[in-house]
Amino acid sequence: MTEKAVSSASHDGEGDVYVDQEDIVEIIEDDGGEVLMDEDEDGDHEDGDGDEDEDVQPDEEIVLEDTSVQSFARHSKSVFAVAAHPTAPLAISGGEDDVGYLWDTTTGEVILKLDGHEDSVVAVGFSHDGQMVATGGMDGRIRVWKQQQPNSWKNWEFLRQLDGVDEVVWLKWHPQGPVLLVGGQDATVWMYQLPSGTSMQVFASHTGPVNIGSFIPSGKRIITGDAEGTLIYWDPRSPSPLWKLSSTDERFGLTGGVISVAANKEGTIAVVGGAEGGVKVVSLVKEKGEVIGGLEGHAEGESVETVAFVDVGAAGGNREVVVTGGTDGKICVWDLNTMRLRTEMRHNDSVTNIIQHRSPSYVITTASADKTLKTWDVRNGTLLKEHTGHRGPINGIDIGTGAGGKSVIISAGDDGACLVWDTE
Repeated sequence: MTEKAVSSASHDGEGDVYVDQEDIVEIIEDDGGEVLMDEDEDGDHEDGDGDEDEDVQPDEEIVLEDTSVQSFARHSKSVFAVAAHPTAPLAISGGEDDVGYLWDTTTGEVILKLDGHEDSVVAVGFSHDGQMVATGGMDGRIRVWKQQQPNSWKNWEFLRQLDGVDEVVWLKWHPQGPVLLVGGQDATVWMYQLPSGTSMQVFASHTGPVNIGSFIPSGKRIITGDAEGTLIYWDPRSPSPLWKLSSTDERFGLTGGVISVAANKEGTIAVVGGAEGGVKVVSLVKEKGEVIGGLEGHAEGESVETVAFVDVGAAGGNREVVVTGGTDGKICVWDLNTMRLRTEMRHNDSVTNIIQHRSPSYVITTASADKTLKTWDVRNGTLLKEHTGHRGPINGIDIGTGAGGKSVIISAGDDGACLVWDTE
């Protein structure tokens, strides 16, 4: 993922006032436990007169308990992206140190160093069947590796390098086939057929950096959004848009840019998050793209960083709600039948990612710049578990496979670490 500017919250437009982030030094929950101190501070807080040591800084970092079950610390700088293999205990990560790694989620062992980039690796992903991996860098390179044998997930080989965009912003694999979609800083989106590496299509109707994009769940359409506030809907077989909505469209009007987007399972509705706190619901079945309405809950001026559809239906049923997370620290759960806010949860800093658990489907985990992950029951907003261990903002998360085939949460942080947690 790419880094985005984070602005502080102030007013939500309804008269409520929020504390600016710069006014907060540290928030610590007192659990009655022992406070850990660095060795050079131990016993030095007071001198003979009882005065505080002049070297003690009031904003010194407090290290929370590490509740992870495994770690991967081979990156030497910030880790920007992480993705999990669909079935095997394997993850891929990419970072500011210009490399990616394939690694075992049960042992932290390096399976393969994914080199060949000359700038930060900001996007990574596995193909739908897990037999190929791709890395995308700020150097514009897209590099692809494949399994040497279909059933041997520890043996990989370099396949090819793809060129197209000047700087990779994101990449997404097709949900059902060996097709890779890549969005660029140069306002273009490229689609490649693998393993041949053939360029299938270049989508060039954006006028600014393409911040976000994806296939809809069926894989039959593509939706992309840019920094100029334009949302475009595509048929993968054509370089011309089916329709587009721009920041100048009165009902759409996401000034500051499109930051996040997600489509429902049926591919009939998309929810789009903007850089200034706006959230729009758009019909995907209309010929020209119809704005159904807006969801007002995030603070004005705060970016909506992540959107997800989550199934909260009973066994055998299907009832989706929408969850949005923003730089205001809010996680908002929306009922699209009523277009109303269902419940709201919070982090102490920007929400960077939302991921739905495999089972039960109504459980999600959110990542934040406050250095924590939180697992929630979306049906009622109950906090089920808090995961700590990172020493910096968390940039990416995914649900993967751990020891014994159990589901695990995998995260990537600004502290250069990837951590693994049990979901139970």
